[in-house]
Amino acid sequence: MKQTESMSSMQRVLTTLGHKEPDRVPFFLLLSMHGAKELGLSIREYFSRAEHVIEGQFRLLNKYRHDCLYPFFYAPMEVEAFGGEVIFYDDGPPNSGAPIITKNSDINALRAPDIQKTDCLLTVLKTITGLKERARDQIPIIAVAVSPFSLPVMQMGLAAYFELLYESPDLFQKLMAVNEEFCVSWSNAQLEAGATAVCYFNPMASPTMISRDMYLKKGYQVDTRTLARIQGPTAFHLASGNGLPVIDDIAATGAAAIGVSSLEDIRAIKEACRNKLSIIGNLNGVAMRRWTALEAKAKVKDLIAAAAAGGGFILSDNHGEIPWQVSDEVLLTISETIHTNGYYPIR
Repeated sequence: MKQTESMSSMQRVLTTLGHKEPDRVPFFLLLSMHGAKELGLSIREYFSRAEHVIEGQFRLLNKYRHDCLYPFFYAPMEVEAFGGEVIFYDDGPPNSGAPIITKNSDINALRAPDIQKTDCLLTVLKTITGLKERARDQIPIIAVAVSPFSLPVMQMGLAAYFELLYESPDLFQKLMAVNEEFCVSWSNAQLEAGATAVCYFNPMASPTMISRDMYLKKGYQVDTRTLARIQGPTAFHLASGNGLPVIDDIAATGAAAIGVSSLEDIRAIKEACRNKLSIIGNLNGVAMRRWTALEAKAKVKDLIAAAAAGGGFILSDNHGEIPWQVSDEVLLTISETIHTNGYYPIR
């Protein structure tokens, strides 16, 4: 007998974030580019207008019956706002072009962009406003901001950033000051436009990237200051980096949830996060490109069985963006499996 749902997506997500069991397991299909497929547009053309993304997001919502709207365009938009180049591809996410910081001394002249005078950012804000008007508080709208501690990877390149991080403490602090002002302004502008929460991407906080000791010495203070000034709930996402060693640190920043890696034991993550952080994850988006429908069904059922009991769990991919190559069949199977096997109480 088919079960019926008694909650809206907003109620379902808020219930699980309160570490209680909703009617069924909430799930986020974090689809940024797939709306272009639905509208028959190139990725570049799709992201050129807010109206395209609004329509694309609602088509995806109706098709897959998941629990969020995702007005994320592409990560290098934040560097684009600083004057950087974006390179578009036909079958993948846009990427950053040449670094905007080519030598450390460039940091002295760096200024945060004015949100209200930056066209690419205004397009996102228009998108969020349009989604809010149609969603009517029934569906969470998940905005995105890159942590000030991770943004330099795109601003100057990873190797140059590591050198700055370890060798130039004064310039590192100057860069963090600029990036913090931008991140806070950008996050709050998205919340004011109608976003429900901010997904705070920070792969540099993961032990996959740097040691926990270095994170606590350099990045933790940045994140604590920044998150304290964001005027809405935040989810701390490690963008497929490992997180178990820093869960208590991330909980102490004030974030409500954590995006976790598919490489980690979800049961150990659930136990470490219990009553401190909700979990978002942790399907492997890269492997998902090659899954059959049967594999997708088995992965979702296993994840529900391992992590859903007691609430505090949103099923999603582990990176925060599902690849272009993931098929409709796999995405529809994920949805159908949750709508068949994801009702509480979990068996």
